[in-house]
Amino acid sequence: MLTLIENALENFLDEDDGQAVVMLNLLRFREDLGRERYAEYLAVATPIVARFGAEIVYVGNGLPALSAEPGQAWDAVALVRYPNRRAFAEMAMDADYRNRAAPLREAALAEAVLQPLQTVSSQGPR
Repeated sequence: MLTLIENALENFLDEDDGQAVVMLNLLRFREDLGRERYAEYLAVATPIVARFGAEIVYVGNGLPALSAEPGQAWDAVALVRYPNRRAFAEMAMDADYRNRAAPLREAALAEAVLQPLQTVSSQGPR
């Protein structure tokens, strides 16, 4: 699994155009105090993320899905804007993040999707 993540991150960085990137986090919490642990994670992660020029733009609870297949509804979402892809990678590899924040995130989540997003023109996706 780690090799897949490392390969995905390498490809992500190879395609870096220096533009800002927003990470969409789709979150499914563990039943035992997952939401509480995620709140702890945000408290620890927010100043770490800021050191890399990033900001947590939005965190919100998911409501019942209007249109989704079974299992596609999420407990919460978060949007984090990074100045570029390299900033995201540096934050993810930062010792403070890995030792203090990442364990809280892992303890909070049963499942998560991390989807990079890039702004497109007003004319729609390319």
